[in-house]
Amino acid sequence: MKTFRLLLLVSTTLFFQFSTAKPTVPLVYEVNLNDRADDEFKVTLHVSGLTSDNAVYQFASTAPGTYQIMDIGRYVRSFKAFDSKGKEVKTQQVSTNQWKFDQPEKVRTVQYSIAETWDTPINEHKPYNMCGTSIENDHVLINGQGVFGFPTGMQTAPIELKLNYPANWTVGTALEKNEKGYFTASTYDRIVDSPILLGRLTKATTTVAGAQIDVYTYSKSDKIKSDQLLNNMQSMLTAAGQFLKQLPVKRYTFLYHFEDQDWGAWEHSYSSEYVIKEDEFTKKLADNMTSIAAHEFFHVVTPLNIHSEIIEQFNFVTPTPSEHLWLYEGVTEWASDAMQLRGQIMDLPTYFGELSQKIAYDKSVDTTYSLSKLGLTCYTDEGQRQYGNIYSRGALVAGLLDIRLLELSKGTRGLREVINELAATYGPNKAFPEKEFFDIFTQKTYPEIADFFNRYIKAAEPLPFSEYYGKLGITYTPAMATGEKTATLGMKPAFTGTKFVLTRLADPLLKAGLQENDEWTAFNGQPLSMDNIGKIQADLKKLKPGDTYEVTVRRNGQDITVKNAMLEKEGVKQYVFELNPQATPEQVQLREVWMRNL
Repeated sequence: MKTFRLLLLVSTTLFFQFSTAKPTVPLVYEVNLNDRADDEFKVTLHVSGLTSDNAVYQFASTAPGTYQIMDIGRYVRSFKAFDSKGKEVKTQQVSTNQWKFDQPEKVRTVQYSIAETWDTPINEHKPYNMCGTSIENDHVLINGQGVFGFPTGMQTAPIELKLNYPANWTVGTALEKNEKGYFTASTYDRIVDSPILLGRLTKATTTVAGAQIDVYTYSKSDKIKSDQLLNNMQSMLTAAGQFLKQLPVKRYTFLYHFEDQDWGAWEHSYSSEYVIKEDEFTKKLADNMTSIAAHEFFHVVTPLNIHSEIIEQFNFVTPTPSEHLWLYEGVTEWASDAMQLRGQIMDLPTYFGELSQKIAYDKSVDTTYSLSKLGLTCYTDEGQRQYGNIYSRGALVAGLLDIRLLELSKGTRGLREVINELAATYGPNKAFPEKEFFDIFTQKTYPEIADFFNRYIKAAEPLPFSEYYGKLGITYTPAMATGEKTATLGMKPAFTGTKFVLTRLADPLLKAGLQENDEWTAFNGQPLSMDNIGKIQADLKKLKPGDTYEVTVRRNGQDITVKNAMLEKEGVKQYVFELNPQATPEQVQLREVWMRNL
């Protein structure tokens, strides 16, 4: 998931059982979207054959690819069960996300209403909006874990879904329909993996490397159309096909939601979904959408085709973190840029700029926090404070791994080639063993790669940019004076979990009354949020040395407003990558290999 270039799990549960045999009787859901009152989904589940093994109805505590607490049970507003004659069967809420049937064998119908996540106030652990649900007059967004649950023991049961909605609406989803016109999913995991956007949408379709690509778009003021997005995306999709040799899916769906919020995207196996603030359609907007889509689209490889046994069947009660988050998100972010560079969509200076931005982000968080530790703590508040770095340090390490593989293979095999080999070895229906993956990767490549993993993934040694990029005839300079004076806030805002905090405060700000790790809540009277951080950043860039501004922070439950003045500093260009004019022929040759698909 790539959100804002930044992007938790504690749940009280009764029990959870996996069935050894796949249930054959489908769970048939019906959602009445003609009734959109109260911002609630009205859901009916038709079911039969429940036993004591299925006595608890489970709502999701989180979902794959979010790495955050959701506790969807908090949004349930009513929950009832009925027998075949319509008589109510007693139910009891036994934990945040679980309702127990008193006599499960009698249950034939379950009816509940569940509030949308977007407009429902929650004190903590609010789901990211691109992972949530929304009901409006002219459209609806469904992410499966936000609407549906399942009886314990029936996570692998087939699902049929009937949606009742206005006749003039369009439906966008990767799900297929059966002969009854119901959407179908092979399991609960698949319905969660398949978001649904419906309403007043535009649609565009193309074919890339034998795969059908569909784009569905909701634009609040009709400023952005699907064909505009798809036209701009064509070269990226072609580059992706070349990078992967062939697309591992027959159909892929992009779902775009343009309204008042700017959150980012959420990847899925056969689709991706985007929640972006609506603006006039420009080349800049289109290019930004394509850049984000490049990341999400590559997830058709990781984790769809390369994934650990831990996420083969996701535990929606108490998910188990995977140490290989670096593979799912870090390698994906690296690939999204590499395939654009090699497809000649992104030039080398732009690619260098991407590297510089990622290093800057890595330096802004705890540089002693390893990628392995980040993966294993991603569901905790501690891990969430570091989570955004999986897209920065994770991608940087993947880039270094690519260079090391090319060096060891004498330019015949890089990370792209190894990833494609792993995808062929495993695939959607075969997981790799969680604890053995580093050894598997090393055995498939070179003994020296074990040392690389130990130093830069399992541990957090300083990343060797000068040494590795020097092999390509590219120089790396950590800091380069520009000779200019620039304005500075005198502090480093950071995004931790769902809050903005102030770090690295200069002495004048400390003397003015600010403290390290104050929660930043407003700038010049504007409340700070994910929705308006872009505007505030733009306002900050306009300030010059000496210009005053007000910062409001929250400390120990009290709001404190402090007036500050922009400071002045020597202009320094940081984390600079440049071609070395003195590169040797061997370095130039390896660089040329590095810049193309082998």
